[in-house]
Amino acid sequence: MFGTKKGSTAQGSIDSLIGVGTRIDGDVVFSGGLRVDGQVHGSISSENGEQGTVVISEKASVEGAISVGHVVINGTVVGPVFAGESLELLPAARVTGDVEYHQIEMQQGAVIQGRLVHKTSAKPVDLKLATGK
Repeated sequence: MFGTKKGSTAQGSIDSLIGVGTRIDGDVVFSGGLRVDGQVHGSISSENGEQGTVVISEKASVEGAISVGHVVINGTVVGPVFAGESLELLPAARVTGDVEYHQIEMQQGAVIQGRLVHKTSAKPVDLKLATGK
């Protein structure tokens, strides 16, 4: 599964849960791990920038941006997704919006309606013109 791959630094535990039947209207900021089984109408982000893990379950829906280090989607997301480290799209995943990722795993059946943008971890390098001196 997601956290057992060699080199993966995904959060191993879920610290917070948005349960089935729960609807959040507003932005969610968390630390550690978050599992969404309900609905979120707002953005989801991790407190520490690129750290943290969010799991969007099969019956869950998110209308807003997601910006988390490790993202696992098996539900519906309408909005952009920024996975600073890794993105896992399970068979029931439905994403409408642009997706930016460093590593991606997409299983058969997952659907993305938007652009896929690979984020490299390399920092930009300033290039200087060579001079004849």
